[in-house]
Amino acid sequence: MVKHQLSQATHQRLTAEIAYLEDTKLPEVAQKIGRAREMGDLRENGDYHAAKDEYGFLNDRKNLIQGVLQESEIAPEPVAGVVGWLSSVTVLFDGDDPSDAEKYLIGHIEERVDGVEVMSPSSPIGKALMGQESGATVEVTLENGATVVVEIKSVT
Repeated sequence: MVKHQLSQATHQRLTAEIAYLEDTKLPEVAQKIGRAREMGDLRENGDYHAAKDEYGFLNDRKNLIQGVLQESEIAPEPVAGVVGWLSSVTVLFDGDDPSDAEKYLIGHIEERVDGVEVMSPSSPIGKALMGQESGATVEVTLENGATVVVEIKSVT
């Protein structure tokens, strides 16, 4: 099975988020459930149902993160000028105005950074970009059969 590639910082952030959920948030919400349960009839108790929904959401997030971490490894540092895991890539789609160039971080969705979109390296465009250098042009066949041409403007 392919491992998730994460930066050291993201791995630490996710580990800290699990600890926060387990040690702080989930116990707080469990107490909310207990207090709401004491109010009486659970069938029409909005506080109880809201607290249970919140608990379920937080528990699902914890389980998701645990799964990501169990199936992850620390990504190697990207090679300068070559598209790889954790590279920041600026691309221009054929026919677009140069001012429409788009910037992506190649990696796992948990690598999100302020205002930069994340592109999975397993997506059709992500796969085609991997290993390419700045200035390269790649032709990509999308899942719907359409073909797009992408020029790599820069890789950092």
